[in-house]
Amino acid sequence: MTKDNRNSNRFTISRRHMLAALGTGAGVMAMPWIARAADDNIRIGFPTPLTGPFAAEAKDQVKSAELAVKQVNDKGGVNGRKVELLVRDDKLNGGEAATRTLELIEKDKVHAIVGSLSSAVQLAVNEVTRARGVLYVSISQSDTINEVKDFSKYTFHEALNPTMTTAAVARYAFKKGTKVAHLVADYAYGHEMLRGFKRAQAAIGAETVGEIMHPFGAADYSTFMPRLRSMRPDILCISNFGRDQANSIKQAVDFGLKQSSKIVVPVLLHNQRLAVTPEVFEGVVGGSNYYWGLEGTLPSAKAFNDAYRAANGGAIPTDYGAYGYTGVMSLLQAMQAAGGTDTDKVIAALEALKYDVAKGPQYYRKCDHQSVQSVLVLESKKKADMKGDSDLFSIVANEAPSEQVLRTCTELGFPT
Repeated sequence: MTKDNRNSNRFTISRRHMLAALGTGAGVMAMPWIARAADDNIRIGFPTPLTGPFAAEAKDQVKSAELAVKQVNDKGGVNGRKVELLVRDDKLNGGEAATRTLELIEKDKVHAIVGSLSSAVQLAVNEVTRARGVLYVSISQSDTINEVKDFSKYTFHEALNPTMTTAAVARYAFKKGTKVAHLVADYAYGHEMLRGFKRAQAAIGAETVGEIMHPFGAADYSTFMPRLRSMRPDILCISNFGRDQANSIKQAVDFGLKQSSKIVVPVLLHNQRLAVTPEVFEGVVGGSNYYWGLEGTLPSAKAFNDAYRAANGGAIPTDYGAYGYTGVMSLLQAMQAAGGTDTDKVIAALEALKYDVAKGPQYYRKCDHQSVQSVLVLESKKKADMKGDSDLFSIVANEAPSEQVLRTCTELGFPT
């Protein structure tokens, strides 16, 4: 296995940097942030990487979050209070995210933060919000944020996590004795997905025949492909995100790996499929939190899709875009139930919340604040089977919400 850590600093932030950014003593840091602007509007901060390799997914998140805010305001706001969404570019950098989050709290007096699109970057946001006692709804995949060492009573993880996602994909794609080779992005997202797949493989009886780490943002995968092919896997599992997904799959196809191996990814990204031809992704299998095709069976998905189309010139919402909607909506529903923005009351309301705003029933598990929700498994369609430009995937599995697919609270480090 090879490793390249040259890009790891892009996604990490030292505790010294964090404390400097917070600029306050530990005694003050432990107190909830009380000061708010004089006006009565509810302000939601929304840091996300509007620039860089995840920009397409981030911009979709913003559109969906804006839709949620508009819908709530059109119905009179939260207990009569107007909601504002304050979007900031975190540039996919932990230090930048911490700085922007702190500014949103101190300068803009936000009542809560929703956002982030990187496993490591959201941990930087989590540390700031935990120190300031500000609510944070995280909408990016992460296992670490659920663990007791990074847990914050103020943080609710609305996204799927790698354990949930990889288990669903593996149950569909792997069998006992399946030989799996892994190509993995060498940062938190890739590491957590690899760990999830290995956990799932152990339960199924599949075998790892090799692992190769690649640097984030790699343009050329040609040195990896012959090595992966020599492993003779039944499954080539590619765990990366954003542009890396489209680039690596395309080069795997160019090197003929799809002729001998099934390509599987933890998260099959809508925007990356659009970045290449249907032939490149044809037959690729991966997990997802959302696909617009749910509208045929779910009224909440139909309502979300219709509202999104009306607000965006007929366009459909994407997978990571939907997180912006479900994350903001769950928070605003809890604020409505709590009768306002009192932090402790909203926490209690979120812990008790049962919601269905786009993809079926969801709720937050109390011990770690993980959203328990359905997990989709998708397969990319061949061009001949597409009924239109948006008809990208088939839903081949839809696992119902269940705490049984999560790591137990004890396993995460919480007391029994």
